[in-house]
Amino acid sequence: MDNGSFALMQQLEQLYIDHHSWLSSLLRRKLSNSSDAADLAHDVYLNLIRKGGVPSAENCRRHLTQIAKGMVIDLYRRRRLEAIHLEALREQPEPLVPSEEVRALAVEALSHVDAALRNQPSKARQALLMHKLSGMGHRDIAAELKVSVSSVEKYIASGLRACTPYAVKRRPFR
Repeated sequence: MDNGSFALMQQLEQLYIDHHSWLSSLLRRKLSNSSDAADLAHDVYLNLIRKGGVPSAENCRRHLTQIAKGMVIDLYRRRRLEAIHLEALREQPEPLVPSEEVRALAVEALSHVDAALRNQPSKARQALLMHKLSGMGHRDIAAELKVSVSSVEKYIASGLRACTPYAVKRRPFR
C-alpha cells in the first residue's frame, strides 16, 4: 500500500469513527429499520472507498447525507421493483407462474438493470426509459430532453448496451 492509499484509509477510518453513529441514527430514523440502516451506513463508507475520496471536514456530514439519501432511494426503488414483479407473478394463472429460482433470477436481473441504468448519464437513462416504458418516439424524447434526435438514438443505444448483459433470456415453449 503506497503512502497515498494509506493516508486515504486513515482519513476514512477517522471519518467512520467520527460520524458512523450519527449516520446510523439518521438512517434508522429514515428507514425505521435498524438492520437496513446498519447495512446502508456501511455501504456509504464502501462507496467512499470505491470513489477513493474523503469529503472535507466542513462538508463531511452533508456529503454523507447526500450519499445515504441516494442509497435509501435505491433501496426503495429496488423493493418497489421486487413488489411489482411479485404482484405480476401472483396475477398470472397458476400454470404460468415461474419457479422460485426463475423469480429470484428475474429479481436479480432487474436489480442489475436498475444499477446499470443508474450508472448511465441522466439523459441516456431518461431517453431509454421514455422510449421503453412510455413508448415515446425519438422526436418526442428529443423535444422533452432538448437534444437532437441523433443524441436520443445514441442515448437509447448506450442504455440498451448497458442493460443487455442482464437481460433475462426466455426459453422457447415446448
